Amino acid sequence: MGLTASDFSATQVVRTSDTEVTVTRIFDAPPRLVYKAWTTPELFQRWWAPKSMGVPMHVREFDVRVGGGYRIEFTPEGGQVWAFFGSYTEVIPNERIVWTNEESGDGGAISSVTLEEQDGKTLLTFREVYPTKEALDEGIGGAEGMPEQLAQLEALLGEMAG
Repeated sequence: MGLTASDFSATQVVRTSDTEVTVTRIFDAPPRLVYKAWTTPELFQRWWAPKSMGVPMHVREFDVRVGGGYRIEFTPEGGQVWAFFGSYTEVIPNERIVWTNEESGDGGAISSVTLEEQDGKTLLTFREVYPTKEALDEGIGGAEGMPEQLAQLEALLGEMAG
């Protein structure tokens, strides 16, 4: 089953300052399931890359703990590998994950996801804070894919709950 416009509209993407973008969505699943989808490589790989990109994603490293690292690679057909990598600076199970984005050098954002329980559902807040306005201007494209990504996460959570 394909995603519909309402799947995308459930996600709010807001540029909250010159250096920060915030994405929110409520999921009909408890925080522990949402956290599991963010921290289990096999699950994360199923929803993180927008399917509309049409580029395979591979999780090469995924050690979700303070000091642990991640490396995700996209391999377009016949093209150069795009790698995204960094380390986890804060991990509170079922509540919060904070990580660095080091592929851009000094221009990389600090990303966080916070999970807040609300009557059996989860309010997810994803934030990226960039060191400069220019870095956010360059990196904002990633946040524009979040409605599709989080719609894919919603579908996966439905499978996990079922």
